[in-house]
Amino acid sequence: MKMKNFSILLLVLASSAINAQGDKKQKDIKAIKSMCGCYEVTFKYSETFSPKEGYEKSKDYVSGGLEWAELIVDEDDKLSIQHLLIVRDSMIVKHWRQDWLYENTDVHHYFKDNLWKHTSLKREQVKGQWTQKVYQVDDSPRYSGSATWVHVDGRHYWENKTDAPLPRREYTKRNDYNVMVRGNKQEITNYGWVHEQDNDKVIRKDGQEDVLLAKEKGYNIYTKVEDEKCTLAKTWWKENQKFWAAVRSEWDEIYDRNTDLSLKKSVNDKRLYEFLFGMDAKTKQKDIAEVVEKFLQE
Repeated sequence: MKMKNFSILLLVLASSAINAQGDKKQKDIKAIKSMCGCYEVTFKYSETFSPKEGYEKSKDYVSGGLEWAELIVDEDDKLSIQHLLIVRDSMIVKHWRQDWLYENTDVHHYFKDNLWKHTSLKREQVKGQWTQKVYQVDDSPRYSGSATWVHVDGRHYWENKTDAPLPRREYTKRNDYNVMVRGNKQEITNYGWVHEQDNDKVIRKDGQEDVLLAKEKGYNIYTKVEDEKCTLAKTWWKENQKFWAAVRSEWDEIYDRNTDLSLKKSVNDKRLYEFLFGMDAKTKQKDIAEVVEKFLQE
């Protein structure tokens, strides 16, 4: 009788643990989905420290705009949010994309100089975690990191540190460092959400220790506004989503090879986004694939 009661207790505890994990995952999903919608966005960055004697701090960076974030994949273990920037109330720029994968084990981690190294994580390493995969405007890789969403004391946030290429605001202006070690914290707020960053600008060379050039603090503040303000972006996406689904499909085939990935910065003096942005929305898959493949290093 005692053994029977003990077995029942174990079943009850196991069932409670499964339910708790399921409840936690639903909180995670709710937090991720809450980043969708129409936002007034402010981008603020400031260098805070450098160990290099005589280093001249870069100018603070402040920008902003109106951004629509649309949920384009809604699956049990994968959520994908496409960001669209509205410029001067009349033009749409396909912006970045963030994918969230639950207990994902395959990641392309950035190394340096347009090289991403494929990493296979162990299942126990990512238990209960979400991988955030961030992509460039042309759906090429940017950075990836895995961590646990935290829901405590009324706060909801995800925090990770990972290597990344130079940010768009600097990669055409600077060559004094080649890796940004990004400290990313995405926190849901009562007015929207905040992407807080503690970044290290690093010089990385083969066979040598990283050299810190400067530290930087960043705040991307997303303030929710009425969806109607982003009607232009919503309409644009309906008209162009099939084209970008084809682009994602081509990249997915490349990512699924599970190998290191090295990309050319340009082909015939044009960057990949310049080719893709100039294509007709009805461009065939094979023509998209042909262009993307040109940017893969042998």
